[in-house]
Formats: sequence, C-alpha cells, structure tokens
Amino acid sequence: MRIDGLQYANWSEKIFRQLRAGGIDAVHVTISYHENFRETVLNFEKWNRWFEQYPDLIMKGLRASDIDRARDTGRTAIFFGFQNPSPIEDDIGLVEIVHTLGARFMQLTYNNQSLLASGCYEAEDTGITRMGKQVIREMNRVGLVVDMSHSADRSTIQAADISDRPITITHANPYGWAPALRNKRDEVIRAVTDKGGMLGFSIYPHHLKDKSECTLQSFCEMIARCADAYGAENLGIGSDLCQDHPDSVVEWMRVGRWSKEVDFGEGSASAPGFPKMPNWFKDNCDFGNIEVGLGEIGMSNTEISGIMGGNWYRFFSENFAPRVR
Repeated sequence: MRIDGLQYANWSEKIFRQLRAGGIDAVHVTISYHENFRETVLNFEKWNRWFEQYPDLIMKGLRASDIDRARDTGRTAIFFGFQNPSPIEDDIGLVEIVHTLGARFMQLTYNNQSLLASGCYEAEDTGITRMGKQVIREMNRVGLVVDMSHSADRSTIQAADISDRPITITHANPYGWAPALRNKRDEVIRAVTDKGGMLGFSIYPHHLKDKSECTLQSFCEMIARCADAYGAENLGIGSDLCQDHPDSVVEWMRVGRWSKEVDFGEGSASAPGFPKMPNWFKDNCDFGNIEVGLGEIGMSNTEISGIMGGNWYRFFSENFAPRVR
C-alpha cells in the first residue's frame, strides 16, 4: 500500500496517470491555500468534474475503506485538505460543513498568525487562540484532522495537548537534519507522536538536507533515525510534491492576499520559483524509490510497509469519522 500524506500539484490527466504508474493508492490533496469558503467550494466542484472525467484513474476518498475500493479497482483515492483555515473564515459552524463536503485535514496556520494559532514565520508564538481551542474541539467531533505542518512550535505542542484525537504534521522533516523554519524540532515531533499522531516526511527541496542535491540514502537514513526516536508506526510520507505549477504559483502560496509585498518565506526574492526536485523523486512514478532506499539501509519489511502507507491507512481509519453523538 502506498499513500502520500500531501501533494499540491497542477492536476491533470498526465499526473493522474503517473499516480497509477507509481502505484499510489491514496493521496491527500491540498484543495485550498488562502481561498475563502465560496472559493473552496469552487475547488470541490473542479474536482467533482475530474472524478467524472477520469473515473478509471481517480475517485473521491472520504474514509479509509475507500482506499481498499480504490486498490480493488486500480484507482487512486483522493482525500482533501486545507493548508490554511481560511475556508472556515471566522465561522466555527463551517467546520462541519467542509467535512461534509469532503475535507479531512485542516492546517490551523499557514506560516502566519491566523485566528486559530501562530505560524512558523511569526516572531512571537502566542499559541492556540481562544477560537483555536473551540475549533480543535469541533474538528475532533466531526473528524477533521488537525494539521500543524506550517505552525510554530508552541502552537503545535499546545494543539497536540488540547486535541483529544491524534493530530498530524503531514509534510515536514526534523529541524536537526535540515534547519528550516518549516521543519520541526525534537520536542515538537515528540508532542505529536507521543499521542499517536503522524509525521509525514517532505521531499520539497527547501525542507531537505542539501536541498535539491539531497541523496536518497541521506533521506532514508533520516527516516530510520526518526523510527528509532519516535516509533516507526507514527511515520509516513508527505512528499509536498508541487508538480507542473508555473513559478508564479509560489507567490500565491507564500503571500495570498495578506501582503502588498512579495514574501517568499522558504525561498528567496532572487529565486522565487519552485526548486528542482531531487533526481530520485521527480514525480509520482518515483515513489517506489523510497521503498527501495529504506530497504537498502536495513529497515524491516514491517517498518517499510507502514511508512509507505500502512500507518496513514490506520490513522485515516481512526480519525476521519465523526464522533457518535
């Protein structure tokens, strides 16, 4: 089983076919960066048309059992998530609505301070806000997973403590391996994994040691060290693949509508485009290279099977359903 914990690609029939060529059984797709509720609904509509156009390649995923159905029919199950709480605007009632529409993950922040928490690029991390505490409880109730991939340290630790269901960091790496504001320090990863949460390893070059020149061996050795430290059962892949987007999309990702100035965050003003992917992971056809690399450094078949998808499957099965009233 192969599951990718996050991608933000410029979706097309070509990429859908690459998902199948790479044996990807399920992928968590970013459907909103800074869109408001109405704009996010339009993105759901766009995906509904793709499900109609390519029924032999992709299907909508709402629960873990949909992955089984996708595998049985040779398709990839698509699960939706937000990299920002902007789709719920300032209305806690929209949490249940977006879950009903098909959302299964929501980040509490995207780099900046939000109504819910502090982002990893803020100078001061004030933690989870009053609204944030209420929204986490509502997310727990309906089955919308708390994602803290772009959140600051204190906010992430507090979210793990406040949430009565496991939370996740869908796409990041250990800060000690690759110092970047988006990567997570040991105490943050422990706060998440000690309570059954998941860490998905990112292959986005700004998050990698040696960036685009990162080797597969280095990446896999980092995973093995994390398995020793945090438990292999709490780890997966969240590639953060941003395939086929024009470089102009980086500005939308980093800036949205909040600034008149260009702030590329993890990139730089002199090189604002998407970085080159490492040669061992250019698109979904290369997903199997990670499996081979993990085997070559000595991880067990059970550990590899979990990291490649089994752990995400278990996490999905336990956390996507609403609480029984």
